[in-house]
Amino acid sequence: MITSAMPLLQIRNVTRRFGAFTAVDAVSLDIEAGEFFTLLGPSGCGKTTLLRMIAGFDAPDAGELLLDGRPLAGIPPEARPLHTVFQSYALFPHMSVAGNVAFPLEMAGCAKDEIRRRVAETLALVHLEDKGAQFPHELSGGQKQRVALARGLVNRPRLLLLDEPLGALDAKLRQEMQGELIRLQRDVGVTFVFVTHSQQEALALSHRVAVMKAGRVEQCDVPDRLYTQPANRFVADFIGKINLIEVEVVAASKIQLHLRAEGLGAIAATDPRPLRPGDRGAFALRPELLRVHAHGEAAGLKNHFSGTVRELLYLGDVTHYKIALDCGLVLEALMPNAAPGRAKFHEIGDPVAVSWRHDAGVFLHEPPAR
Repeated sequence: MITSAMPLLQIRNVTRRFGAFTAVDAVSLDIEAGEFFTLLGPSGCGKTTLLRMIAGFDAPDAGELLLDGRPLAGIPPEARPLHTVFQSYALFPHMSVAGNVAFPLEMAGCAKDEIRRRVAETLALVHLEDKGAQFPHELSGGQKQRVALARGLVNRPRLLLLDEPLGALDAKLRQEMQGELIRLQRDVGVTFVFVTHSQQEALALSHRVAVMKAGRVEQCDVPDRLYTQPANRFVADFIGKINLIEVEVVAASKIQLHLRAEGLGAIAATDPRPLRPGDRGAFALRPELLRVHAHGEAAGLKNHFSGTVRELLYLGDVTHYKIALDCGLVLEALMPNAAPGRAKFHEIGDPVAVSWRHDAGVFLHEPPAR
């Protein structure tokens, strides 16, 4: 990612309404040149509507979009220095692969020799140099998606917009194409704005991610901070699996945070923010940060509670446990299956203990969800 004094794309208080429904609600974002930026959220959160406004397929009711400091308002889609890659590929079935890739250059009036050279270079970039004479119906899903990417990149746009481009692929091919996208974006240096509802995809691909809900950006951050330091319950719960425990602050200092969960008791944590006794919220704890021990085994950690294995799911490298604590609270834990010749450590019904470090979780200071 290349940072500069002025962001490549500036989104300023952009709002889009459809009748009484507000699809995008006063969104402001800066996207840097060379960045792989992802809009992430559930269906209906406004991410595709925002992408359509950037592309010029839709216009905001309020706010503005600026590219290189210049307003995009009034500029039709075909005149904007950007391309959009869709989930459906949107290839011309009557054109060959080379013809599909050449199309944007032909529309721009490039010379034939220039078109041939750039099409060949771009097909090589997506490893399709031997498919130029074939037609879309002769290609696999992954090959079609690479043709769509090549067509979007052939004239080096300032922005490449990708609307759920991997959604039509099977799981294995989707994972392979994720690696291709990372490589392509790094090699060509074009700014990618990517829309997805897949948390794993967003975390794997992006320099930064904006998590959206109901038309608003809940948090915009680098992937590891989204995962380890979520801003609120929605982000914590949407990004991967997490345990959310309702708690109240008992005492707080710069190095220690003492919480109390009804029925469970005291929880030792840390938080540098100025919190006060009586503050309520949720304690967010990722399953991989929990340890599951045999009942009676000394843990050596302050956060140490007894329970019973309610469910388990063997996943090969890890086992996913649901542990019912003595107070009735159910916690999820991920344990690596690292012991040679042993698939899992505990069985359903086994009495166990669950523990975690004092710095393992995050206190989310907000009212309980209604």
